[in-house]
Amino acid sequence: MAEKITTRFRRLIKDPKLLLIPGGFSPLGARMSEEVGFEAFFLAGSQSSAFLYGLPDIGLMGRKEMAEATQNITAVSDIAVFVDCDTGYGNSVNAYHAVQGYVRAGAAGLHIEDQEFPKLSGTGAGRRCISVEEAVGKYKAAVAARDAIDPDFVICARCDLIGADGGSFDAAVERCIAYVEEAKVDLIWLNNVQEKGQIEEAAKRIPGAVMPTFGGAPPAPSLEELEAWGIAAAIFPAMTTSVGLQATWEFLNDFKKRGEAAADERREQTRASKWGAVRFSAFSTPNADMVKEIEDKYLPEESQRDYENTFGHFAPPS
Repeated sequence: MAEKITTRFRRLIKDPKLLLIPGGFSPLGARMSEEVGFEAFFLAGSQSSAFLYGLPDIGLMGRKEMAEATQNITAVSDIAVFVDCDTGYGNSVNAYHAVQGYVRAGAAGLHIEDQEFPKLSGTGAGRRCISVEEAVGKYKAAVAARDAIDPDFVICARCDLIGADGGSFDAAVERCIAYVEEAKVDLIWLNNVQEKGQIEEAAKRIPGAVMPTFGGAPPAPSLEELEAWGIAAAIFPAMTTSVGLQATWEFLNDFKKRGEAAADERREQTRASKWGAVRFSAFSTPNADMVKEIEDKYLPEESQRDYENTFGHFAPPS
């Protein structure tokens, strides 16, 4: 019997080996991450809001939109999808309902932030967090909702207190300890840590799996350092989007200035890439070959398409 995706993700979080989690918003980004060999993918609310609606990360993406985005990924990929659940979309009642929706959508786990609702970006100024008592209650509700359907589903508490109104590193760590000991969450995301040494300290003080994000002055801690400190996972929420965004910006400017010469140069660079050219069709399900196979198997002969005497960019082989 195949291992459940939630069981696999839980196992990866507990493994001493550092789990790398690239993020983005699309099935294509998830499929490429899976093809390269990553074992988990973060469906980021910030990236979904930006790329789908051109809006900032201020809690405008709703539960249904993110659940649908989850299903779009899980329908075409076997990668473990870790979902951004913002603040749980309200209080403990909303969080309970949201968790069960994501379990049913096929996610492997999710995180809920301890910010006030409506939230702000976890990396921006102006953040305010709810009381530790309210946060613990919300995480308890999330765990209970999970246990009622799939006990292996991973519940992550994201602490946004560092840099927030009235926040500090020590206060954030104390919150995280409560989230583990009282609410029994599976993973702690300690956000916006400002000093490398604080990451090692947090890993020692928090009695559970820890996934920090570093917001201090460079250099950031290396992956080797994170693993040596016992960190469970390293998450990169915009990995599949920020690189593509920059490449698009550069090419648009270059093409506007140089025209077809810029396109020719880009094609040459693509052909010379040691990773090969990436094509949409390679990560689409069903792909062209599958479409032809289904047509041949299930359509009457007079309805089947002529692939022998027609052509296109990515026509299936004969």
